[in-house]
Amino acid sequence: MGHHMLGSLTSSRSRWRTGFEQLDRRITFALAASAVPALRVALGTVFLWFGLLKLVPGLSPAQDLATRTIDLLTLGLVPASVSLPMLAGWEVLIGLGLLSGRYLRATLLLLAVQMLGTLTPLFLFPAETFTVFPFAPTLEGQYIIKNLVLVAAAMVIGGTVRGGQLQPEPVPSARWEAAA
Repeated sequence: MGHHMLGSLTSSRSRWRTGFEQLDRRITFALAASAVPALRVALGTVFLWFGLLKLVPGLSPAQDLATRTIDLLTLGLVPASVSLPMLAGWEVLIGLGLLSGRYLRATLLLLAVQMLGTLTPLFLFPAETFTVFPFAPTLEGQYIIKNLVLVAAAMVIGGTVRGGQLQPEPVPSARWEAAA
């Protein structure tokens, strides 16, 4: 009888594992199919939203630092009255490109250039972006540093512009050799 109960318990665990594996596989395939479009829409929403905020004076907490950064980078040639609407339009354009999924290469190029500019205050204004450089960022510094996540998200999206996609399971190496 003990032998029979042990066999039944083992069989029950095996069925549970099989059921869990099937569920896990379904979830993983669903995530792989929807992750990049969801990432593109989320990133587009952030850029559109932050860009629109910059179009309304006083609404964007980043507008002062942004205009001072652009002023420094352009050697004072672009006044704040031009640079802020220009940056806002740039971000709105990135947001619309990501949300629509059209012209992604151009959109991601605009995003890359914008991100380079966004990171420069860490070096141009270290007293404002760090309490202890380079270890303890201020709230503004944290706001800028989080853009590294946006860059990584853009890289994932960029990795799919030629039709690539996330693979929910590893591709067997023999398949790669046959394709080459």
